[in-house]
This record gives sequence, structure tokens and C-alpha cells, in this order.
Amino acid sequence: MDKFKVISVKESVFSHNEKRAEELRNFLKGKGVYLLNVMSSPGSGKTTLLVSLINKLKDQIKIAVMEADIDGALDAETISEKTGVKTIQLHTNGACHLDAEMTKEGLDGLGIEGFDLVILENVGNLVCPAEFDTGAVSSLNILSVPEGDDKPLKYPLMFKVCSTFVFSKIDTLPYFDFSIDQAKENILRLNSKARFFPVSAKTGEGIDDLATYLLGLVKTYKEE
Repeated sequence: MDKFKVISVKESVFSHNEKRAEELRNFLKGKGVYLLNVMSSPGSGKTTLLVSLINKLKDQIKIAVMEADIDGALDAETISEKTGVKTIQLHTNGACHLDAEMTKEGLDGLGIEGFDLVILENVGNLVCPAEFDTGAVSSLNILSVPEGDDKPLKYPLMFKVCSTFVFSKIDTLPYFDFSIDQAKENILRLNSKARFFPVSAKTGEGIDDLATYLLGLVKTYKEE
């Protein structure tokens, strides 16, 4: 029986995306724009947390936001109304992630001249978004207390590709079986350089520390 050729389309797509992502990073570096990719499950509190962070930082650096969703514009409307920073909505037309080319299209539509920090709120998902390099300088994951501290064990890639981890909704710790120490241990098994920030957007706890950290990342990036 004749043999037939098997082509790994997935590998080809990833290889092409990695090249486009590196090109995008180089382009952004030349413009002095720090692109932060924010990823998490739906309902983790991404948008609420971003509102708090942006309002802490917007008087010190110029910020823009890209909201990515399969459909709808609720998150973009929330960010725009509650922070006043430039915000655009990206629709993925059914895709559960953004890749580098899609991110570049969004940046072109946004217009990045004069911005120090662009925040990409990726599609809510712990699987697909982790597989595709968006061209961001760094990625931040938000793990909410109600989700449980075992998520790094179930979705390891997400916790390998991010450098900063935010434990959100810590005001609910008394009501859920979530151990911050256990969550840190689970993540450090996968990512020894991880940085952790327990926060509550509701009470404001931890927001200042996270804002200071992000401000330092942006300033260091622009000075390099």
C-alpha cells in the first residue's frame, strides 16, 4: 500500500506565529511601547482589576487597552467609561485566542504613537491563549480565589508562559478552599521565576504593589 505524506499543520502555524511575534516585539521596542498580555479564565475579574490598575497608573504613564472577545463590547465599554483611556474592541470571529498577526491588526487599529503601555485583555480561556505568542513583552495571568489553587496542575502551559501571577478576589478567601501558599507552590514547580501579587479590586488590597511593579517594568523597558 502506498504511503502518504503527513503534514503537521499545527507545527507550521506555530512556527509562523513565533516569527511574526518576534517581529512585532522588535517593532514595539523601536516605538518604546510595552505590550502586556493579560490572560485568565472567564469571570476571574480581569476587567475590574484593570480598571483599578489603570486608574492608579494613568497619571504617570500613557495607557491604551485592547479588549479581545469572540463577540460583544461590554468589557471595552466598561474600561472606556471607568478609566477614560483609549480603548478598542477586538472580535475574534469565533477564535478562542489571539495570535501575533491578529494582535498587530489590533495595534494598527488602535494607533500606538505616544503610548507607554498597551494592555491586551486576551480572550477568557486557560488553554488556547497560552499556545499563541501575541508578540507581547510579557504576559500576566489572573487566578481568582473561587477557581481553586489546583488550576496550575490542570492547565500547566498557561502557568509556564506567564511571568506575573495575580491572585484576585482575595477578599473571598474565607469562603473558598484556596491556599495562596499552595497556589504559589504549584506555579513555582512550573515556573521558577514567577512573581506573585495577591489582590482584591473590591477592597483595593494589593493594587498599589501591583501598580508599582508594572510601572517599574514599563520604565525599565523604555530605558533599556
